[in-house]
Amino acid sequence: MKLTTTLATALVILFAACSASAQQQDTSIPEEKRVALAERAVAHDLDGAAVLEATLRTTELNAAFDDPITNVRVIVKNTSATSWAFVSGVITFYDASGVRCGEGIFKADVLAPNESFETDTPGLRIRCQVSTWRMVATHLLPRIAQRPIVP
Repeated sequence: MKLTTTLATALVILFAACSASAQQQDTSIPEEKRVALAERAVAHDLDGAAVLEATLRTTELNAAFDDPITNVRVIVKNTSATSWAFVSGVITFYDASGVRCGEGIFKADVLAPNESFETDTPGLRIRCQVSTWRMVATHLLPRIAQRPIVP
């Protein structure tokens, strides 16, 4: 009985250690950093490679709580060598003290390498004077080439 209890306790400790190590964050993936409004924001894939790059087309981003900005134009470019069937993500805006004050989504279908698209950010409501922004890719679905069906 004592051997069974000791073995069960050892297994519980082993599983707890494995579970704790599985929850640790992978620090090798670079974080999408905040950049100034005139700079390009970069989004990375899970391997840490830069895949999308965005520039703001709308430059006047001085909003107030009672007078929010609801439409911002952005140009997004595929900087990877991968053709994407679908890409989407979030663009987030911050005030001078680093507080998030607005975010909107973007998406595109069929994006070739070095191809760009201009889009707006649906759902956006900026309620501050923006000083920095960032972009995060949430969905990157690669395009798979179709092979001819041979009878």
